[in-house]
Amino acid sequence: MKEIRKVKFDIKLQNHIWFWGVYFTLNFLRWGAYFNDYPYAFKSNVIEFSLVIPLVYLNLFVLVPKYVLKQKYILYTFLLLVSLFVMYLLKTALTYYIISENIWPEANREYHPFEINHIVAVCIGELYVLAMASSVYLTLTWLRERERNRSLRENQFKIKLKYLENQIQPHFFFNTLNNLYALSLESSKKVPDVIIKLSNLMEYVLYDVKGTKFVPLIKEIDYIQNYIEIEKLRFENVEVTINLESNIEDVVVPPLIFISLVENAFKHGGLNNKNLKIKINCKVIDNKVLDFEILNNFVISQNHNPKKGIGLVNTKKRLKLIYRNNFSLKQQTKLNFYIIRLQIPTQNED
Repeated sequence: MKEIRKVKFDIKLQNHIWFWGVYFTLNFLRWGAYFNDYPYAFKSNVIEFSLVIPLVYLNLFVLVPKYVLKQKYILYTFLLLVSLFVMYLLKTALTYYIISENIWPEANREYHPFEINHIVAVCIGELYVLAMASSVYLTLTWLRERERNRSLRENQFKIKLKYLENQIQPHFFFNTLNNLYALSLESSKKVPDVIIKLSNLMEYVLYDVKGTKFVPLIKEIDYIQNYIEIEKLRFENVEVTINLESNIEDVVVPPLIFISLVENAFKHGGLNNKNLKIKINCKVIDNKVLDFEILNNFVISQNHNPKKGIGLVNTKKRLKLIYRNNFSLKQQTKLNFYIIRLQIPTQNED
């Protein structure tokens, strides 16, 4: 069963009325002044517009969707010419019987119906109105559709970004709860401290960064330090060094953008590593680029082809959505150190 195309006014009805009202008024004043006969101009324009308006909407809502959009150009041209000829017959008859037997006073000489010059002149005049009105309508419709598509893309972007953020947060808390569970099995005295620190992390995620696109870098660093303190409770021998330059105070970043990198350092660096060392460097380069680098040592035999988690994958996807191609995320190994370096454009607090 074929879908029935509905006539749909994408532009508000009052805007259609305003367009035709203004156009009628200008045409009436123009021809009234030209002939110095405003009653004639009014009557001729009433006939003209009562015929051309249906023709315009017939073209826009029937002929164009049904034939032009389906690439049936020959049939469209034929039906348009038939419509113009029908309109010529109606306009000529109404002008002759209602207004004047002189059916074309604009030519400054008397013409009779069905003379070729009269047919061509009337059809060209109607095509002019048809083209102008259709161009205005289609242009406004295109602008409206472009704005609708822009809004749709923006909403899709927000939904996808929110989806990735929602994946990252449960992923992180899942790992932390696993750590807490392992400590509880050992009846460790560290459990209460872990719970307190975990509650602080959850407060930051649930309240401080909820619904925000960017947060101060300093707050993100505090969040990372709280996370590190939790991991230190799990690892007996771990040394973490954080180097921050003073020019990062006003920088803002996407929330939770670094935590997966830190998680990765503990996850893969801590496997059978009795002396885990992690170093975090954060600085701004030329007031344009925020450089975040994290290094961790690892035991080579245990870190060969480690299993890839969703944390780094989602971080890359978030970076792609937020910065497009205007970021750099590189990973490398040097001796027995694994290095991740993230560079993103700096943005300052307003």
